[in-house]
Amino acid sequence: MRILNLLAAALLGLSAAPALAQTPPAQNPEGTPMAVRGTVEKLDGQSLSVKAKDGAVLTVTLAPNFTVAGVAKRSLGDIKQCDYVGATSIKGTDGKLHAIEMHIFPEAMRATVQDVQRPSSLVQGGLMTNSYVVEVSATPQGQVLKGKYKDGEIETLVEPDAPIVIYVPGDPSLLKPGAAVVVFALKKPDGSLTAGRVTAEKDGVKPPM
Repeated sequence: MRILNLLAAALLGLSAAPALAQTPPAQNPEGTPMAVRGTVEKLDGQSLSVKAKDGAVLTVTLAPNFTVAGVAKRSLGDIKQCDYVGATSIKGTDGKLHAIEMHIFPEAMRATVQDVQRPSSLVQGGLMTNSYVVEVSATPQGQVLKGKYKDGEIETLVEPDAPIVIYVPGDPSLLKPGAAVVVFALKKPDGSLTAGRVTAEKDGVKPPM
């Protein structure tokens, strides 16, 4: 099953999406988590303007000490036992979870990312799972990644065309007009957006959008 087919199936199945996919983010007195995916319009000091995928231009106020990370391409062969990965997956017609995209977290990020599973902000009806790799194996259905997170275990079929990237160091120079970015921001009650970290396109490699 190809990635585009999985995305099409997700869109067709919105009305039957599980309750988990519609669960609102946990309440936060400081605001609501919001994923901003799009391209940079401009960076003016700590004010980042992003043209979102729906065409809206959003302004994110970055923290004084904000950080920027890039991404680099990797393959399933680069993932080893005990690696820490984040995977966005969606259930296929075969009842199995299929990877839409995967991130490999470098050692320095392990302490800052929780091993959890929650609804994905990338695709409706999807799951985002951060887990430690137990095994990568070949099966008649394809390559399967087995992972373990704090609440259980997960098996994900990884299609050959599923983008796999690793976070690499970046800097504000990556935030140039037209660059693809992903920002996990906090939307405050007044509608303003704040963030302390941006993942940006680097050397032509875009973060999975």
